[in-house]
Amino acid sequence: MSYIDWGVLIATLLLIVGYGVYKSRGAQSMQAYLLGNQSLPWYTVCLSVMATQASAITFLSAPGLAYTSGMSFVQFYFGLPLAMIVLCITFVPIFHRLKVYTAYEYSEQRFDLKTRALTAFLFLIQRGLSTGITIYAPSIILSTILNIDTTYTTLFIGSLVIFYTVYGGTKAVSYTQLLQMSIIFCGLFAAGIMVVHLLPGNMGFSKAISIAGKMGRTNAIDFSFDWNNQYTVWSGLIGGFFLQLSYFGTDQSQVGRYLTGASINQSRLGLLMNGLVKIPMQFLILLIGVLVFTFYQYNKAPLFFNSYELNKLEQSPYKAELKKIQSDYDQSFESKQIEVNKLDKALDANDQKAIDQQRIAVKKADEQNKSIRKDLTELMLKNDKKAATNDNNYIFLSFVTQYLPKGLIGLLIAIIFLASMGSTASALNSLASTSVIDIYKRLINKDATDQQYVNASRWATIIWGVVCILMALYTSKIGNLIEAVNILGSFIYGTILGVFIVAFYLKKIDGKAVFYAAILTEIVVCICGYLQVVAYLWLNVIGCLLVVIFALLIQQFRNKKTAEEIPAV
Repeated sequence: MSYIDWGVLIATLLLIVGYGVYKSRGAQSMQAYLLGNQSLPWYTVCLSVMATQASAITFLSAPGLAYTSGMSFVQFYFGLPLAMIVLCITFVPIFHRLKVYTAYEYSEQRFDLKTRALTAFLFLIQRGLSTGITIYAPSIILSTILNIDTTYTTLFIGSLVIFYTVYGGTKAVSYTQLLQMSIIFCGLFAAGIMVVHLLPGNMGFSKAISIAGKMGRTNAIDFSFDWNNQYTVWSGLIGGFFLQLSYFGTDQSQVGRYLTGASINQSRLGLLMNGLVKIPMQFLILLIGVLVFTFYQYNKAPLFFNSYELNKLEQSPYKAELKKIQSDYDQSFESKQIEVNKLDKALDANDQKAIDQQRIAVKKADEQNKSIRKDLTELMLKNDKKAATNDNNYIFLSFVTQYLPKGLIGLLIAIIFLASMGSTASALNSLASTSVIDIYKRLINKDATDQQYVNASRWATIIWGVVCILMALYTSKIGNLIEAVNILGSFIYGTILGVFIVAFYLKKIDGKAVFYAAILTEIVVCICGYLQVVAYLWLNVIGCLLVVIFALLIQQFRNKKTAEEIPAV
C-alpha cells in the first residue's frame, strides 16, 4: 500500500478507537459495563446489531462467494425480517421486563439451573469457536499486504481486539459500531462505483450484469425445493427464519446489543430497521463480487489470489511445474477473452442465437480455467500438505489492493478492520457476560461486590480472547469463512431456540423435560450435520422442532409415570 493508504487506515482506526474510549469513560458498574446503563437510542441499537453480524467475514468472503458461485447466498437472509417481527413481539419485552443481563437468566426463571447452564454452555461453545473465525478474517489482510504468514497477523489482531474490549465494555462497543457502520456504508458505495468505472469503456452497469448473468453469477432467486440445496427461497425463508430467530433471540452477542436500548420501543425499532436494511446491504456486497467477476473477464485474474501461498510455491523445487501451469493459464485466458468478446458483441446486437452459443463457449472456457487451477492446488499440496488451497477469501482483497486508487484502498481495508473489531468486540463482551453472570456469579461467587464482578468480566474477556485466538490459528483450512460461521451456528442455534420456544409458549413443560429434550436434539442434529443429510440451514428447523417434540413426549411420559406412582385413595 502507499503512504496515503497507510495514513487513511491508521487515522480511521485511531478515530474509531478514540471515539469508543471517550464514550465509555466512567463505565465501572456492571450495569454500565455490560448493558451501557440501557440508555442507547434506536439508531445506535440498529447499527450495533448490524455491525455485530456484519464482521470482516462479510466483506472478505461474500464478494468471493459471489465471484465463484453467484448471488444465491442473499436468500440466506430472506427470513430475517420475519424473525425481527417475532423478536419484537415476544423476546424484547420479556427480556426488558425481567431486567436480565443475559438471555440465559430467563431460562432458569422459567425452568431450572441446569437448563440455564446448558443453554449458556452451548452458546459459549458456538460463539467461542465462531469468534476465532472472525478474528482470522482481518489477519488475511495483513498477511497479504505484508506477505507474512497469517499466524503472526492473527496474534496481532486478536491481541489488539482483546485490549480494546477489556477497557471499553458494551457502551464502547455500541458507540464504536455506530461510527464504524457509517464509514462502512460510504466505503461500500464508493467501491461499487469504482468497480463499474474500471470496466471497459463501452460497458455500463447493466451490460456488466448481463455478462455475469450469462455465466451463472446472477442467480439470486431459486424457487426449487431441494433439501440438499444450500440456498433457495424456501431454505432462506424457513431455515433462515429459524437461524435468525435463534441468533438474534438467544445469542448473547446480539441480545446484549438490543438490551442496551433506552426502552422497549427503542430496542424494537432498532431491530426492525436492521431487518429492513440488512438484505439490501448484503445484496450490494454480493453485487460488488459479481462486478469484480465481470471485471476479471476482461482483465487477467491472478492464477491464485492468495499471494503468500503462491510465493511459497515459486520458491519451491516445483518452480518449473508452476511456470508450466502459469503458461497454460495465460493461454487459456486469451482463448476465453476471445469468447467473452464475441458474447459482448452478441449482446450489443441482441442476437439471441449467438448469445446462447457464446454462453456455452464462455462457460466451457471457464471450466478449463478451473481445471488449471485444480492442477495448481494439487501442486501446492504436493509441496506442502498444510497449504491453504482455498483462496475465496482473498479475491476481493486482491482486487482492492491492485486496482483501486490510493486512499480508497486504505479506506476499504480500514472498513474490513472496523467490521472485525466491532463483531469481535461484541462476541468477546457477550462471552464474558455469559461466563460471569450465568456461571461465575450464579455458581461460584454469589456474594461478590459490583466492582469484583466488573473485574471478573475483564478477566473473562482476556481468557476468551486467548481461546478465540487459538481457534483462529486453525481456521485457514475451513474454506469460505462466511459459510463456515453459519454452518457452525446451525449445529447449535436450533436447539437453543427450541428451548426458548418451549419457555415462551408451552407453559406446562418443566425443566427436566426440556433439558433432556435439548440433549437428545443436539445429538440428532450433530449426526445429521456430520452426515450432511440436509443442507445446513435446515438443521435450525430440525433442531427447534425436535426440542419441542421431545419435550412434549418426555413431559407426557413423566406425567403418566407420576400418575401411576400416586396411590389410589
